[in-house]
Amino acid sequence: MKSRHTIAVAALSALVLGLGACGSESLTTEPAPGGGGEPAPEVTVDEALKARLPQSIQDSGVIRVGTDASYAPNEFLDADGETVIGMDVDLFDAVTAKLGVTAEYQPSSFDTIITGVQGGKYDVGVSSFTINEERTQQVNMVSYFEAGTQWAAAAGNPEGVDPEDPCGLVIAVQTGTVQQEEDLPVRQEECGDEPMEILPFDGQDQATNALVSGRADAMLADSPVVAYAVQQTGGQLETVGEIYDAAPYGYVVPTEQRELAEVLAEALTAVEEEGAYTAALEKWNVEDGAIDDFTVQP
Repeated sequence: MKSRHTIAVAALSALVLGLGACGSESLTTEPAPGGGGEPAPEVTVDEALKARLPQSIQDSGVIRVGTDASYAPNEFLDADGETVIGMDVDLFDAVTAKLGVTAEYQPSSFDTIITGVQGGKYDVGVSSFTINEERTQQVNMVSYFEAGTQWAAAAGNPEGVDPEDPCGLVIAVQTGTVQQEEDLPVRQEECGDEPMEILPFDGQDQATNALVSGRADAMLADSPVVAYAVQQTGGQLETVGEIYDAAPYGYVVPTEQRELAEVLAEALTAVEEEGAYTAALEKWNVEDGAIDDFTVQP
């Protein structure tokens, strides 16, 4: 899977990049102009799909969603510091509207969401989870989008960051991501006696702020997220190298809830046919990541 996608990203609201417990000053950027301005197409309820939801969800009318609200523009906190917004939110809201229920977003650390789904804390995980073999062995995953990995450095690339030769550099990355768990370990082995210093952070906003503040030389993350960070930091960052390793995102569903996973896949197909899928992506200018095959365990 080596196809490359160029994903240009914008957003409707301000991105706040804060380090919180990490002790550095927070960085607040100016709002960026939004994407598509057309109203979202109306989503009609599919009663047959709704009837296939777990009885607990039918009774409550709510799907409890675990999400890491630090991964703009996919999922992040609005200016009020409480409301979760983003591409993933708009799209999953369309899916739940199709099912005649609502989504309740519960911000959580990224690396605890799968465990939370397995333990019943959340019904679904919606947080830009790249589908890979390790995750599909733990949970059901429903494909809905595709993104690759992108690197970023300070504007002008003063440290000469080369993703193909990052040895000796200080690299910021979010904990639990494929970049931290799969990408960097391979590169670290190749560095030998000149290892990278890898700075893992609970939130992507923290990793981005480490780069902006000069604590890190580079960062890597999903391509739409890096593109958004470059835009929102007002020219303080730039992308470096090509986008690579494009792979699908997936909703996380408990292994024993295969029927729920199938229902979500069918709901995605339905909202795509009604135009709401494309509208959600266009609103955040990430339509290049659209897919047309919504599959359980692809």
